Amino acid sequence: QVQFVESGGGLVQPGGSLRLSCVASISAFSIRAMGWYRQAPGKQRELVATITGGGSTNYADSVKGRFTISRDNAKNTVYLQMNSLKPEDTAVYYCNGHIVQFPSWGQGTQVTVSS
Repeated sequence: QVQFVESGGGLVQPGGSLRLSCVASISAFSIRAMGWYRQAPGKQRELVATITGGGSTNYADSVKGRFTISRDNAKNTVYLQMNSLKPEDTAVYYCNGHIVQFPSWGQGTQVTVSS
C-alpha cells in the first residue's frame, strides 16, 4: 500500500529553519524521482523541489537558495531543509513522486512562519 508520512513542521519565526522528513512506502524508491509540494490556504498545490534517483535536484524559483532537498534511499526517506523562512512559505507540505505521481497523498506537515 502506497503511503507517505511527512513530519517536521511547526511554527517558526521569519528567518528561522526547519527540516522536513517524508517516509515513503513505495516500490523501487531508490530509482524514483521524488518531490516536495506545498499548499497554502486558498491556493493550489505547488511543486517546491525535486530530486532524481541519482540525486539531481531542482527548485522552484521562490525557494531557490533557501531550501535543500535530499534523500536517504536506505531509509526510503526524503528531506527538505528549509532556511531563511518567510511568511509566504506558510503552507502544508507534502511529498510524492515527481515524474510518476501517486494518487494517494499523506496528511502533510504544517509549516507556519510568523512572528
